[in-house]
Amino acid sequence: MPGTLQAERATSLSPEGEAFPLPEEAEEAREGKRLRKLAAEQRLMGREVVVVMGVGFVGAVMAGVVADSVDPSTGEPRFFVMAMQRPSTRSYWKIPYLMKGLPPVASEDPEVPVLLRRCVEERRSLTATFSYEALDLADVVVVDVQCDYHKEALGDVRKGYADIAALEESLRVIGEHIQPHCLVLLETTVPPGTTEYVAYPILKKAFEKRGIMDREPVLAHSFERVMPGKDYVASIREFWRVCSGVNREATERVRGFLSRVINVKDYPLVVLDRPIESETCKIVENSYRAAILAFMHEWSLFAERNGVDLTKVLEAIRVRPTHSNILFPGPGIGGYCLPKDGGLGVWAYHTLMGFEDEIFKITPLAIDINDTRALHVARLVRDALRNMGRLVAASKVTLLGASYREDVGDTRYSGSELVVRKLVEMGADVAVHDPYVKRWWEMEKQDSYPADGQSRSRFFRNQGGLRDLRVEGDLSRALAGADAVVLAVRHRPYLSLDPDEVVTMAGRPLAVVDCFGILDDGRIRRFFELGCEVKGLGRGHIQRIKEEVRSVIHIPRTARGGPPSSV
Repeated sequence: MPGTLQAERATSLSPEGEAFPLPEEAEEAREGKRLRKLAAEQRLMGREVVVVMGVGFVGAVMAGVVADSVDPSTGEPRFFVMAMQRPSTRSYWKIPYLMKGLPPVASEDPEVPVLLRRCVEERRSLTATFSYEALDLADVVVVDVQCDYHKEALGDVRKGYADIAALEESLRVIGEHIQPHCLVLLETTVPPGTTEYVAYPILKKAFEKRGIMDREPVLAHSFERVMPGKDYVASIREFWRVCSGVNREATERVRGFLSRVINVKDYPLVVLDRPIESETCKIVENSYRAAILAFMHEWSLFAERNGVDLTKVLEAIRVRPTHSNILFPGPGIGGYCLPKDGGLGVWAYHTLMGFEDEIFKITPLAIDINDTRALHVARLVRDALRNMGRLVAASKVTLLGASYREDVGDTRYSGSELVVRKLVEMGADVAVHDPYVKRWWEMEKQDSYPADGQSRSRFFRNQGGLRDLRVEGDLSRALAGADAVVLAVRHRPYLSLDPDEVVTMAGRPLAVVDCFGILDDGRIRRFFELGCEVKGLGRGHIQRIKEEVRSVIHIPRTARGGPPSSV
């Protein structure tokens, strides 16, 4: 019978398939004892105890950066960090990973595994836990609990809402456990007003329920600006931060804490008057970027329809220092922040602040445009195949690039996902290659990822087969037999693709759709010479190249002094 009970015990599976049984009641008691012992030992060494709540994309590395902070006069760690994750079947595996110094998030930054291993094995300044008892021991709690915006329609962000339930529940638990002096720092990107209108009342009521009447919660907000890629760690430690507290004590505490964690000498802190200003700062900076990309989409369509190469136009504009960062829009924006953050602001205005008028026009429209840009890519594939006498529904389409930006393996809300989903809805057989992505969880686990009922598969028909989609690591196998190829991401290996080699790997001429200005005119011309069809986002001049190539190919040889051509 013990074997039967053991077999029924719930487990958490890591991305590599390793199973970790969820802790039972007896283990929770032992864990509390372990944490109390560690905290006592660390305080004897003069270290503050920091709990990082939520060890996902931001929290896991933030925990390492805090644990790696040292006193410059002694070289000894300033903090002892307890990285905390609730023991769910989806996420518990992260705890044993961190306990071994292994990163629970994929990253192209070689510093991430080195950092975590150093803090766990050498500095012994980092541990991981599933127990809320860690909160009782904390001097600082950094909250990195996810706050989502759920869209109920594709291309209409107003039909959606901010899901702050997990954050609210985490705050209630924090309020039940922390000591009155503990600094609670919200690092999560939240709807403006959350710190003051949601978090503060929850903590204040929890204090009062515990009989703590003479202390105000020490509550602050400082949003993360984490960037995936080779500078993952540096985007936390070597980057500008904005912060604010609900009162003077909270402001001074968050200023002091961050000043000991990040490089404020080279990247000075910006301290604002109220948390709502800090929260608004994050929403505005991301909404600005999203709006610029949406703005460029309409000029991309203009370029396609009027023989203009938008990539050359942008290069000409970038010589102006004031416009040097103008962006090419690509097949849609992705990552965790840009596709949703403006929606958090619109939702907060109506829900937290209680306004009923519609002041937001550009912000939601930008999100809607960016969310549906990928559908235009599918239309270009359709048109290119049609020009070759082929149908999408009878074709194999190979997508090069699954991630949302170049040279990273992050697939969250990538434009590539919507390109694939639309092509599959149209009947295509899709293959995917990406040198940085091993597993495309949005496809493989679309029934439960990113959350139950929240997969973007719900916006399309015939998506069931995508559970079996696997990212191909070999480019020649991905391209074999392809009728079309979509250059979806500017990954470094794709920038030098040779048309002759692509056609050879495919085994025949194919339709080529360039989403990011990857192909120069010479390679576009060569694809046409090989009998391919080429289209591109914002590349209206391609038709001109096609006509030039076809006119040369079809000019009778008698016009050049030779016999007529049969080509």
